[in-house]
Amino acid sequence: MRRLSWDRIVSILLILPSILAIAIFVYGFIAWTGWVSLSNWDGLRPDLSWAGFVNYAKLFANPRFQIDIRNTVVFTTLFLATCIFLGMGLAIVLDQGIRGENFFRSLFLFPMAISFIVTGVTWRWLLAPGDPATGRLTGINVLLDAVGLPMSKWYTDPTVFHIQPTTGLGQLLQQIGLGFLTTPNFGIPIAMISIVIAATWQMSGYVMAMYLAGLRGIPEELREAALVDGASEWGVYRHIVFPLLRPVTLSVIIVLGHISLKIFDLVAAMSKKGPGFATDVPAYFMFETTFQGDHYSQGASIAIFLLVTVSLLVIPYLVYSTRREAEI
Repeated sequence: MRRLSWDRIVSILLILPSILAIAIFVYGFIAWTGWVSLSNWDGLRPDLSWAGFVNYAKLFANPRFQIDIRNTVVFTTLFLATCIFLGMGLAIVLDQGIRGENFFRSLFLFPMAISFIVTGVTWRWLLAPGDPATGRLTGINVLLDAVGLPMSKWYTDPTVFHIQPTTGLGQLLQQIGLGFLTTPNFGIPIAMISIVIAATWQMSGYVMAMYLAGLRGIPEELREAALVDGASEWGVYRHIVFPLLRPVTLSVIIVLGHISLKIFDLVAAMSKKGPGFATDVPAYFMFETTFQGDHYSQGASIAIFLLVTVSLLVIPYLVYSTRREAEI
């Protein structure tokens, strides 16, 4: 009994430094950032006097931040859709036992070994539009011109496809304080598609690996029984495979979703703000506001906004996973 108590004390002492480090450098700094976001600190000299939620009100009234929300919604939607579609498709192909499976699996997973900074620099060169007017083309536009396809401005394109909601929806958005969604700036920025392409190239292999593991975990007897009962190959995937892959899909959405909400390095390396803030995101806005503009309270409010959005995505998943493990 005495030895058990001593072992427990030793165990606590071993993990105590990690607990203290997390308490100070994670939760302590989160609390400090939250306090700064509620202060009047605007400049190099600290001013921690109480300001309330004034910084948040200014933030949501800022046209640039409204555009950032639009860009985040567009990027997250396209990024998740393309990664899930490509990742699942690649996993299904590899699950057929094709020749050279190990080679292709490694090939598709290779981009995961590269940082977003490297990916951004590489795709910035590949998607550099050049100057079509003078015939000086670079990157992928050279291939498009060679096969007679129209060239693109890629991440330098300021065009925004505006989506105008119906009158009733527009009035509802105005009443709940989201009227900025009906402004001409709210739509699909063409430049953001370039960021989606680069991010999908890097993360679709990871999604493929997750779906491939899920496919390999489905008992072969279930598929064979469905085929014996007269189900088509599509019917097997629709009624058996896809439903059993829902937990994998949920995990993919959580992992990629939190990456997309706080994306910074890929945008910073590839296009920064883009023309007319077409590729700007909240994390890059926070970086410029805090470390270039010295508006610390405003930058802290952006950081807290990012923390809340990521928490709204991750915390429900953690609760769901905990309850599921308890039921099992």
